[in-house]
Amino acid sequence: MSTNLKILFALTLIHFTGDFYTAFITPLFPVFVDKLGLSLTEIGVIAGMMRLLAFIIQPTVGYFADRYATRAFMFIGLALPIVFIPLSGVSPNFWALLFCVALGSIGSSMFHPSVTGMVPLYAGSKAGLSMSVFNTGGTLAFGLGPLFITWYVASFGLEAMPWTMIAGLLLLIYLYRVIPRPQSEGMRRNGFIGALKESLGAAWKIVALIWLVMLLRAITGQAFLTFMPVLYVQEGFSVVSAGAIYSIFTVSGTISGLLAGHISDRIGFKPVFFFSYLCMAPALWLLMQLEGQWVYFGAALAGGFVLAPLPLGVTMAQTLAPKGRSMVASLMMGFAYGLGGAITPIIGRLADHFAIRPVLTAMAVVPLFTLPIIAIFPRVKSNG
Repeated sequence: MSTNLKILFALTLIHFTGDFYTAFITPLFPVFVDKLGLSLTEIGVIAGMMRLLAFIIQPTVGYFADRYATRAFMFIGLALPIVFIPLSGVSPNFWALLFCVALGSIGSSMFHPSVTGMVPLYAGSKAGLSMSVFNTGGTLAFGLGPLFITWYVASFGLEAMPWTMIAGLLLLIYLYRVIPRPQSEGMRRNGFIGALKESLGAAWKIVALIWLVMLLRAITGQAFLTFMPVLYVQEGFSVVSAGAIYSIFTVSGTISGLLAGHISDRIGFKPVFFFSYLCMAPALWLLMQLEGQWVYFGAALAGGFVLAPLPLGVTMAQTLAPKGRSMVASLMMGFAYGLGGAITPIIGRLADHFAIRPVLTAMAVVPLFTLPIIAIFPRVKSNG
């Protein structure tokens, strides 16, 4: 089967657009702190809620996406962050901000499983590379979104954020005309547990181990992505500069993710996993030791290792359990990402007590705990 570049581009554009708007929130945390007087604990609550909603919604959406061939999940899901994330700029208090971010996050968690589940259908023999390209849409959005929104808010103010939804709504109309209906996985006869069993089959044990590794990566990565902007603004960087550091972290992960996907198609997933996680801890530790202009280099290095294995977890799980592509995608991205985000308020609480830098320095050690788990992964390549 050949690779359908047109559909893969459109699916990647959905991923980019939804995550571009979602990426507005985190780099604006210092601005929200200044405007609304938020504590680090409240910042942690907002960040954790964003990821936790993915934990609540994504497996359910993945279940229905595998049962029903409908585009409703992806387009309603895409519309919510396009509309409600920009409205966060006019939020008068913490609760209104939380409400806008919650609806945007629910939308984000709606479109991810169904869109991710469609990628293998059009990937041909390049499943690993195709998923990495698709993932690039998200990581590039999280790189460019902060640059755009910090410049925009610095230029026009938070109150002008609602105007940014116009471009997203125009893209939504285009995507609605291009994206075909997804293919049902034929599991309508099953309940949720039955669908989960059929999706994972005999591979459930190794899929669970992949999920655990992805969870620990999510906890570490989200801790840094949430509190880095606040840390560097506290230490004298401008909001735009902190947004640039955030963007460098994620754009570096975009490049490394593409490279990881290409290499995994050739040599398999396990060696790429092991190398990424082995280097992740020292790269994050180094970032916390650097100061001044060297922070930009440290962010590029750390982001490259933290985000490189993100698409591989999805692709490896889909390769081992191909019957429920959307369900598996939701477990690897939504369930792991969301549950990892549930830890963020705890990290925020610790940062309130001990300061951000020592807490993040301690978090840099977490990826090392994954190495014994990765060591027992089977050697497998993407299908094709």
